[in-house]
Amino acid sequence: MEKVSETKHSLLIVENEKAIFNLIACTLDTQGYHYEKADNGTQALMAVTTYNPEIILLDLELPDMDGINIIKKVREGSYVPIIVISDNGEDRDKIKALDAGADDYLTKPFSIEELLARLRSTFRRISYVQSGKGELSTIFVNGDLKIDFEATVVTMRKEVIHLSPIEYRLICELARNVGKVLTYHYLTNKIWENINTNDVPVLRVHMATLRKKIEPDRENPRYIQTRVGIGYKMNRL
Repeated sequence: MEKVSETKHSLLIVENEKAIFNLIACTLDTQGYHYEKADNGTQALMAVTTYNPEIILLDLELPDMDGINIIKKVREGSYVPIIVISDNGEDRDKIKALDAGADDYLTKPFSIEELLARLRSTFRRISYVQSGKGELSTIFVNGDLKIDFEATVVTMRKEVIHLSPIEYRLICELARNVGKVLTYHYLTNKIWENINTNDVPVLRVHMATLRKKIEPDRENPRYIQTRVGIGYKMNRL
Protein backbone atom coordinates (compact mmCIF):
# COMPACT_ATOMS: atom_id res chain seq x y z
CA MET A 1 0.00 0.00 0.00
CA GLU A 2 1.55 3.32 -1.09
CA LYS A 3 1.95 5.79 1.74
CA VAL A 4 0.87 9.41 1.34
CA SER A 5 3.30 12.31 1.26
CA GLU A 6 4.55 14.09 4.38
CA THR A 7 1.59 16.49 4.22
CA LYS A 8 -0.61 15.66 7.21
CA HIS A 9 -4.25 15.93 6.21
CA SER A 10 -6.94 16.12 8.90
CA LEU A 11 -10.21 14.21 8.80
CA LEU A 12 -13.24 13.71 11.00
CA ILE A 13 -14.61 10.17 11.29
CA VAL A 14 -18.28 10.11 12.31
CA GLU A 15 -18.91 6.41 12.80
CA ASN A 16 -20.96 4.54 15.40
CA GLU A 17 -19.94 1.02 14.34
CA LYS A 18 -16.72 0.05 16.14
CA ALA A 19 -15.46 -2.43 13.53
CA ILE A 20 -15.88 0.07 10.70
CA PHE A 21 -14.25 2.85 12.72
CA ASN A 22 -11.27 0.60 13.51
CA LEU A 23 -10.88 -0.25 9.82
CA ILE A 24 -10.96 3.42 8.80
CA ALA A 25 -8.69 4.51 11.65
CA CYS A 26 -6.13 1.81 10.89
CA THR A 27 -6.15 2.81 7.21
CA LEU A 28 -5.66 6.49 8.02
CA ASP A 29 -2.90 5.72 10.53
CA THR A 30 -1.04 3.67 7.92
CA GLN A 31 -1.28 6.51 5.41
CA GLY A 32 -0.20 9.23 7.81
CA TYR A 33 -3.52 11.08 8.04
CA HIS A 34 -4.58 12.91 11.19
CA TYR A 35 -8.15 12.35 12.36
CA GLU A 36 -10.67 12.92 15.14
CA LYS A 37 -13.60 10.68 16.03
CA ALA A 38 -17.25 11.47 16.72
CA ASP A 39 -19.65 8.78 17.91
CA ASN A 40 -22.84 10.71 17.23
CA GLY A 41 -24.28 13.72 15.45
CA THR A 42 -23.95 16.10 18.37
CA GLN A 43 -20.24 15.38 18.71
CA ALA A 44 -19.83 15.63 14.93
CA LEU A 45 -21.32 19.12 14.70
CA MET A 46 -19.14 20.32 17.58
CA ALA A 47 -16.03 18.80 15.99
CA VAL A 48 -16.68 20.53 12.66
CA THR A 49 -16.32 23.93 14.32
CA THR A 50 -13.57 23.08 16.84
CA TYR A 51 -11.41 20.70 14.78
CA ASN A 52 -12.01 22.22 11.32
CA PRO A 53 -11.40 18.98 9.36
CA GLU A 54 -10.50 18.93 5.67
CA ILE A 55 -12.84 15.99 4.98
CA ILE A 56 -15.70 14.42 6.96
CA LEU A 57 -16.35 10.66 6.72
CA LEU A 58 -19.97 10.39 7.81
CA ASP A 59 -22.06 7.36 8.72
CA LEU A 60 -25.73 8.16 8.11
CA GLU A 61 -27.07 5.87 10.84
CA LEU A 62 -26.21 7.52 14.15
CA PRO A 63 -27.92 7.07 17.53
CA ASP A 64 -29.00 10.67 18.09
CA MET A 65 -29.43 12.30 14.68
CA ASP A 66 -30.21 11.43 11.08
CA GLY A 67 -27.13 11.74 8.89
CA ILE A 68 -28.97 13.76 6.25
CA ASN A 69 -29.79 16.39 8.88
CA ILE A 70 -26.11 16.51 9.87
CA ILE A 71 -25.15 17.18 6.24
CA LYS A 72 -27.70 19.99 6.02
CA LYS A 73 -26.53 21.57 9.28
CA VAL A 74 -22.87 21.43 8.22
CA ARG A 75 -23.77 23.00 4.87
CA GLU A 76 -25.34 25.98 6.64
CA GLY A 77 -21.85 27.28 7.41
CA SER A 78 -19.22 25.11 5.74
CA TYR A 79 -18.22 23.66 2.37
CA VAL A 80 -16.00 20.97 3.89
CA PRO A 81 -16.20 17.84 1.68
CA ILE A 82 -18.41 15.11 3.12
CA ILE A 83 -18.00 11.47 2.11
CA VAL A 84 -20.98 9.43 3.26
CA ILE A 85 -20.36 5.87 4.46
CA SER A 86 -23.55 3.83 4.67
CA ASP A 87 -24.96 0.30 4.72
CA ASN A 88 -27.64 1.42 2.30
CA GLY A 89 -26.65 1.31 -1.36
CA GLU A 90 -30.02 2.22 -2.83
CA ASP A 91 -29.88 4.94 -5.48
CA ARG A 92 -32.64 6.97 -3.78
CA ASP A 93 -30.59 7.15 -0.57
CA LYS A 94 -27.45 8.16 -2.45
CA ILE A 95 -29.40 10.86 -4.28
CA LYS A 96 -30.91 12.12 -1.02
CA ALA A 97 -27.46 12.46 0.57
CA LEU A 98 -25.88 14.09 -2.48
CA ASP A 99 -28.77 16.53 -2.84
CA ALA A 100 -28.40 17.45 0.84
CA GLY A 101 -24.79 18.45 0.16
CA ALA A 102 -22.61 15.33 0.40
CA ASP A 103 -19.71 15.13 -2.03
CA ASP A 104 -19.40 11.36 -2.36
CA TYR A 105 -21.04 8.13 -1.17
CA LEU A 106 -19.29 4.92 -0.12
CA THR A 107 -21.33 1.78 0.53
CA LYS A 108 -20.42 -0.76 3.21
CA PRO A 109 -18.66 -3.12 2.93
CA PHE A 110 -15.89 -1.30 1.08
CA SER A 111 -12.24 -2.02 0.42
CA ILE A 112 -9.34 -0.06 1.84
CA GLU A 113 -8.22 0.69 -1.72
CA GLU A 114 -11.62 2.20 -2.58
CA LEU A 115 -11.63 4.38 0.54
CA LEU A 116 -8.15 5.67 -0.21
CA ALA A 117 -9.04 6.35 -3.83
CA ARG A 118 -12.06 8.44 -2.75
CA LEU A 119 -9.87 10.37 -0.32
CA ARG A 120 -7.18 11.05 -2.91
CA SER A 121 -9.80 12.24 -5.39
CA THR A 122 -11.35 14.59 -2.81
CA PHE A 123 -7.99 16.01 -1.72
CA ARG A 124 -7.10 16.65 -5.37
CA ARG A 125 -10.30 18.66 -5.76
CA ILE A 126 -9.55 20.63 -2.57
CA SER A 127 -6.03 21.36 -3.82
CA TYR A 128 -7.35 22.42 -7.21
CA VAL A 129 -9.77 24.96 -5.74
CA GLN A 130 -7.25 26.27 -3.19
CA SER A 131 -4.63 26.74 -5.91
CA GLY A 132 -6.80 29.42 -7.48
CA LYS A 133 -7.46 27.34 -10.59
CA GLY A 134 -10.92 26.26 -9.51
CA GLU A 135 -14.26 27.99 -9.31
CA LEU A 136 -12.76 31.27 -8.05
CA SER A 137 -10.78 31.64 -11.28
CA THR A 138 -12.19 33.09 -14.49
CA ILE A 139 -10.38 30.40 -16.50
CA PHE A 140 -10.98 26.67 -16.15
CA VAL A 141 -8.65 24.18 -17.84
CA ASN A 142 -9.13 20.41 -17.82
CA GLY A 143 -7.13 18.44 -20.36
CA ASP A 144 -7.91 19.91 -23.78
CA LEU A 145 -11.03 21.62 -22.44
CA LYS A 146 -10.88 25.32 -21.55
CA ILE A 147 -13.69 27.53 -20.25
CA ASP A 148 -13.33 31.29 -20.04
CA PHE A 149 -16.15 32.20 -17.66
CA GLU A 150 -15.71 35.92 -18.11
CA ALA A 151 -15.80 35.76 -21.92
CA THR A 152 -18.33 32.87 -21.88
CA VAL A 153 -16.17 30.97 -24.37
CA VAL A 154 -15.53 27.21 -24.41
CA THR A 155 -12.67 25.75 -26.43
CA MET A 156 -11.49 22.22 -27.12
CA ARG A 157 -7.89 21.88 -28.35
CA LYS A 158 -7.94 25.68 -28.87
CA GLU A 159 -10.98 25.50 -31.17
CA VAL A 160 -14.13 27.34 -30.09
CA ILE A 161 -17.05 25.03 -29.29
CA HIS A 162 -20.46 26.53 -30.00
CA LEU A 163 -22.85 25.63 -27.20
CA SER A 164 -26.49 26.43 -26.57
CA PRO A 165 -27.24 28.47 -23.42
CA ILE A 166 -28.36 25.31 -21.58
CA GLU A 167 -25.27 23.36 -22.68
CA TYR A 168 -23.03 26.22 -21.55
CA ARG A 169 -24.67 26.39 -18.13
CA LEU A 170 -24.36 22.62 -17.78
CA ILE A 171 -20.66 22.51 -18.58
CA CYS A 172 -19.96 25.46 -16.28
CA GLU A 173 -21.80 23.83 -13.38
CA LEU A 174 -19.92 20.57 -13.91
CA ALA A 175 -16.60 22.42 -14.17
CA ARG A 176 -17.20 24.40 -10.97
CA ASN A 177 -17.82 21.07 -9.21
CA VAL A 178 -15.15 19.03 -11.00
CA GLY A 179 -14.76 15.62 -9.38
CA LYS A 180 -18.12 15.84 -7.60
CA VAL A 181 -21.26 13.93 -8.55
CA LEU A 182 -24.17 16.28 -9.29
CA THR A 183 -27.59 14.66 -9.08
CA TYR A 184 -30.30 14.99 -11.72
CA HIS A 185 -32.39 16.94 -9.23
CA TYR A 186 -29.56 19.34 -8.41
CA LEU A 187 -28.77 20.01 -12.07
CA THR A 188 -32.35 20.53 -13.21
CA ASN A 189 -32.98 22.97 -10.35
CA LYS A 190 -29.68 24.75 -10.89
CA ILE A 191 -29.84 25.02 -14.67
CA TRP A 192 -33.52 25.94 -14.90
CA GLU A 193 -33.35 28.06 -11.72
CA ASN A 194 -36.00 26.21 -9.74
CA ILE A 195 -38.64 26.68 -12.42
CA ASN A 196 -40.89 23.63 -12.35
CA THR A 197 -38.57 21.65 -14.63
CA ASN A 198 -37.53 18.36 -13.11
CA ASP A 199 -37.61 16.48 -16.39
CA VAL A 200 -34.65 14.10 -16.37
CA PRO A 201 -35.16 13.03 -20.03
CA VAL A 202 -34.80 16.69 -21.10
CA LEU A 203 -31.60 16.96 -19.06
CA ARG A 204 -30.27 13.78 -20.71
CA VAL A 205 -30.93 15.17 -24.18
CA HIS A 206 -28.97 18.36 -23.41
CA MET A 207 -26.16 16.31 -21.86
CA ALA A 208 -26.01 14.06 -24.92
CA THR A 209 -25.65 17.04 -27.28
CA LEU A 210 -23.01 18.58 -24.98
CA ARG A 211 -21.01 15.36 -25.00
CA LYS A 212 -21.09 15.18 -28.80
CA LYS A 213 -19.38 18.56 -28.89
CA ILE A 214 -16.64 18.01 -26.30
CA GLU A 215 -15.88 14.28 -26.17
CA PRO A 216 -13.14 13.19 -28.64
CA ASP A 217 -14.40 9.58 -28.41
CA ARG A 218 -18.15 9.51 -27.94
CA GLU A 219 -18.13 5.76 -27.23
CA ASN A 220 -15.67 6.24 -24.37
CA PRO A 221 -16.35 9.67 -22.80
CA ARG A 222 -13.48 11.09 -20.74
CA TYR A 223 -14.83 14.38 -19.46
CA ILE A 224 -18.39 13.73 -18.32
CA GLN A 225 -19.15 10.53 -16.43
CA THR A 226 -22.67 9.21 -15.90
CA ARG A 227 -23.61 7.80 -12.52
CA VAL A 228 -26.58 5.69 -13.59
CA GLY A 229 -29.73 6.57 -11.68
CA ILE A 230 -27.97 9.41 -9.84
CA GLY A 231 -26.46 12.11 -12.06
CA TYR A 232 -23.26 13.29 -13.73
CA LYS A 233 -19.68 14.15 -12.80
CA MET A 234 -16.89 15.92 -14.67
CA ASN A 235 -13.68 13.95 -14.32
CA ARG A 236 -10.43 15.73 -13.54
CA LEU A 237 -7.98 14.79 -16.33
